[in-house]
Amino acid sequence: MAVMKALNKIKEEDFLKQFPCPPNSPKAVCTVLEIECAHGAVFVAGRYNKYSRNLPQTPWIIDGERKLESSVEELISDHLLAVFKAESFNFSSSGREDVDVRTLGNGRPFAIELVNPHRVHFTSQEIKELQQKINNSSNKIQVRDLQLVTREAIGHMKEGEEEKTKTYSALIWTHKAIQKTDIEFLNDIKDLKIDQKTPLRVLHRRPLAVRARVIHSMETQYVDEHHFRLRLKTQAGTYIKEFVHGDFGRTKPNIGSLMNVTADILELDVESVDVDWPPALDD
Repeated sequence: MAVMKALNKIKEEDFLKQFPCPPNSPKAVCTVLEIECAHGAVFVAGRYNKYSRNLPQTPWIIDGERKLESSVEELISDHLLAVFKAESFNFSSSGREDVDVRTLGNGRPFAIELVNPHRVHFTSQEIKELQQKINNSSNKIQVRDLQLVTREAIGHMKEGEEEKTKTYSALIWTHKAIQKTDIEFLNDIKDLKIDQKTPLRVLHRRPLAVRARVIHSMETQYVDEHHFRLRLKTQAGTYIKEFVHGDFGRTKPNIGSLMNVTADILELDVESVDVDWPPALDD
């Protein structure tokens, strides 16, 4: 854009002084100094499940210091880098979960761009074996539907990130003793509109804004007088933890305000990410 603006401002005669048209004939012949070959990037996609509450999606490094020894990204990409003999990689996924949140069900769609791979042709059987190798290497994650995809296909994953729904299961604590009848009204609430001011915990990496989100449905399961399970179907991009405890009033309404109690979340699981990509493969 800077070049376009500069060209629009310069007079044609001034431009022609610097760059005559047609250009002058070259005085010397070009010589080849160096030849470098690189292969176009290849893209691998799939879905991952995360079973650990102590595993970040991407490497967790603060002020140059590593906080946890591994990540979902590394557990998957280390194997791909070795097999494709690639120089580097870029990892992307349909949303992300916190370090202490499990991703269950069909898993979360992800894609990895492998930069300058030295091997690119694989049979579907070899990809299946690679998937098995990843799954055997760790009990913290599992991968399914691993496949080669095009750059364009990754757009489907990103489209679904904001538009689709997600289902969660949360274990909730209340400061006041509750009976089963105190939570049953939540089952009847449909398409609840909430306003979420950027949560305090992500304010260092997200701009301050108020985001309108929808809680499509809720289903409760009474545990004891201070605990219940809540299954929620929500618009993608909803901050679930804040919807439970309210984030000092930054998410309105919230479970605490709806029930008129102080509520907090003890455990959270992603049960489904409703993005129909990549295509499911037969086992």
